[in-house]
Amino acid sequence: MQRHDVAVIQRGDLTDEQWERIRSYFTGSKKGRPFNDVRQTVNGVLWILRTGAPWRDLPTIYGEWNAVYKNYSKWESTGVFETLFKKLSENADMQDVSIDSSCCKAHQHSAGAKKRGPIQP
Repeated sequence: MQRHDVAVIQRGDLTDEQWERIRSYFTGSKKGRPFNDVRQTVNGVLWILRTGAPWRDLPTIYGEWNAVYKNYSKWESTGVFETLFKKLSENADMQDVSIDSSCCKAHQHSAGAKKRGPIQP
């Protein structure tokens, strides 16, 4: 039997290895109650970005939606995500990245059909 040491609660949550790489970029709120689970908050932000759901639909396992949003807003305004993206993209392995025409939709007129004049009534 294979042993898994990854503390992933939901599909798409950060693995231990991923979290260790980025944890130093995130800080909790200094106001209000102590902020103990920054990782769950970051996972909540990732869930919102991945699903495109409204903040109020955030599953409760990630915390209260308003608290997660406030931290997201703070991290966004202080440039945490931009800094993190730049740092992680420095040595990115682009082996598995590909763009092909299967993800592009063309307008029906681009298919090479004969052009006809305007439709006559």
